[in-house]
Amino acid sequence: MIKNLIIRSLLLAMVIILPAQAASLIPAPPQVAARAYMVMDADTGKVIMSSREAERFPPASLTKMMTSYIIAAELAKGNISKSDLVPVSVKAWRSPGSRMFIQEGTQVLLSDLLKGIIIQSGNDASVAMAEYIAGSEAAFADLMNQHAGLLGMQNSHFMNATGLPAEDHYASAEDLALLARAIIQEYPEHYGIYSEKYFTYNKIRQPNRNKLLWRDNSVDGLKTGHTDAAGYCLVSSAKREGMRLISVVMGTNSEEARAQESQKLLAYAFRYFRTHKLYDAGQVLETTKVWAGEQDQLKLGLTEELAVTIPRGQSEQLKAVLDLDKVISAPVTKGQAFGMAKVMLNDQVVAEVPVVALEAIEEAGLLKRIWDAIALFFYNLIN
Repeated sequence: MIKNLIIRSLLLAMVIILPAQAASLIPAPPQVAARAYMVMDADTGKVIMSSREAERFPPASLTKMMTSYIIAAELAKGNISKSDLVPVSVKAWRSPGSRMFIQEGTQVLLSDLLKGIIIQSGNDASVAMAEYIAGSEAAFADLMNQHAGLLGMQNSHFMNATGLPAEDHYASAEDLALLARAIIQEYPEHYGIYSEKYFTYNKIRQPNRNKLLWRDNSVDGLKTGHTDAAGYCLVSSAKREGMRLISVVMGTNSEEARAQESQKLLAYAFRYFRTHKLYDAGQVLETTKVWAGEQDQLKLGLTEELAVTIPRGQSEQLKAVLDLDKVISAPVTKGQAFGMAKVMLNDQVVAEVPVVALEAIEEAGLLKRIWDAIALFFYNLIN
């Protein structure tokens, strides 16, 4: 009788405990048949899984992501316009490999060249744009490397605008994910081109080589690449239920393989991870005392939205901790940091960002400063 009661109690405990445990179980990542790979949350920058992500490999036409990124940057600055007519040089016309089929001696609308680069992977279009923006492809490559430095692409170096094989031309999976993230976040007005399935120029209709655009409605970019040295490569991005992921595969053995391996990465990450938005930019997290100021209270918060990417089923275990300066004295500048906000998951820090002043506070007059100095003296004695 007692034994049966104990067994029933244990079974009841298992019924209660197992669902909570199952919710947080994460299986081992899938095996990915690629030389290097990575899947990253585009909003938080969280790397969900990766292999050899910092190693340098030939990027092939993934290079054109940087070419198109610079075009978008120049458009944003007003240095060029989509309505510009771009001359086609002999060098551009003779570019080998994948082509848009522009003709030497003609002028091509810049907006068409941008689509020719992104959708058709046109080497001729890439060279024409490089020459138009920087005067020569070599000068444009220097500009590419400057932008790579600004984006933190520490394991990338470009020698041309196309990705055609060249000594000292390389990139890493991690760097290409950073570049994709910049394209998506900084120039969303141009990102829609990456999802277009076809582009017709000079009466020649060519498909986008990214097979995932046909297979998965959540995929909306970015770029394919292939050379003998690089293998078959693909940087893709997909958005489901408000969560955007970026996947990179380098060095697979076929067009079909690069699509399948990318699908593996995206399927695993979407299935077992979620992004949780915790705070808005400018949201007040704390109101604290300010000494010697024209105002006595200061609103503190974050300059940017804070979100975290964690395994599914673990959001209830998230805990936010504010570590703020004990004493804040005027003058205070808007945006000035006064501590850190830490987001913890099972005693591990998953995010850490500065907590800043959401407003400026001027220094008070002489009498209030003296009074607050006396009050602060006794406050420090007590605390």
